Amino acid sequence: MTARAPFPPSVVDALFEAVEMDDVVDPVVSLPDPIPMACDAAEMRRCLDLCLQFWREGAIRQDLLSLTGTLLRTGDLPPDQRRRYKLIRARYKHLRFALVLYSAAHRAPLLFRATVAVMGHLQDAYRNDRHGAARRYALVLRSLLTWPVWRAVQRQVGTLRLDDAKGFLRYRLSELQRLSQWLAAETLTAHRFHAMRKIVSRMVSFYDTRRSLAPCEQTYQMSRYLSAINGLMGGMHDDLVESAVSGLQDYHRDAFLLPQDIRSRLLALTQTPRNAAPIDMPSSFRS
Repeated sequence: MTARAPFPPSVVDALFEAVEMDDVVDPVVSLPDPIPMACDAAEMRRCLDLCLQFWREGAIRQDLLSLTGTLLRTGDLPPDQRRRYKLIRARYKHLRFALVLYSAAHRAPLLFRATVAVMGHLQDAYRNDRHGAARRYALVLRSLLTWPVWRAVQRQVGTLRLDDAKGFLRYRLSELQRLSQWLAAETLTAHRFHAMRKIVSRMVSFYDTRRSLAPCEQTYQMSRYLSAINGLMGGMHDDLVESAVSGLQDYHRDAFLLPQDIRSRLLALTQTPRNAAPIDMPSSFRS
C-alpha cells in the first residue's frame, strides 16, 4: 500500500491545526445531533493517506536524532526543543491512531508501536526531571532510528491492509461498548483510565482528520466535543503519572472516583450506537 498523490498544504495545515487543538477544552460544546458515524472505504483510504503524509512531512529522522543527541548529553531539552519534540511525537501518535482505526487488524505494526511508546516514556521522563531515565529512553529511541529499523518502519506502515467500512464501524462501536462497560464500575485505576483515554484519543484523531479533508459542522462539533474530553482526561492523567512516579499512588492498583465532568461527557458519548446516523459528506471528500 502506497500513498496516493499528496494533499495540498492547506489540507495538511488544517490537520496540524486540528491536532494542536485535540486536547483544548471547550466548556460549552455539545454532541452533534445526529452523530456522524458513517465512513466508506474510499473515505477511510483518504483519511489514512492524509495521516501518512502528515507523519512523513513532519517526523523528520534527522531532527529526532538531533533531539536524542541532546537528551543523551543532558537528560533534558530546552523549551524550544521540547516544543519540537512534542510536535514530532504528535504526528507519530496521530498516525498510530490511524493505523489502529483503519487497519484490518486494528493494531499498529510492532516497530511503530514500540517507537511511539518509547517516545512517550521519554517525554514523561524529562518532564518529571528523571534525567537518568530520559537518557536511557533516548538511547532506546536512537536505536529505533537506525537506518535499517527506520526503513522497516516505513515498509510496515506502507503495506498495511485496510478494514472495510462495516468492520471499521463495528470496531468503533465495540470501543464505545468498552467505554460503557468501564463506566459502569464505581471506581477505576490509573491504568484503566489511560485505556479509556486512548479510545477517546483515537476518536478525536478520526474526526480531526475528517474535518481537515472536508469541513463540515457536524464533524467539527464532534471533534471539539471529543477534544474537550481528551483534554480533561489528559490533564488528569498527567497528575496520575506524577503521583505514581512520586510513590503516592500505585498506577495499576489504587482506584479512584472518576470526576463527574468527565463521567457525564463519556456517558453521553456512549449513547452513540443508539443515536448514530450517516452524514452527507461534501463531494470534495470523495474526489
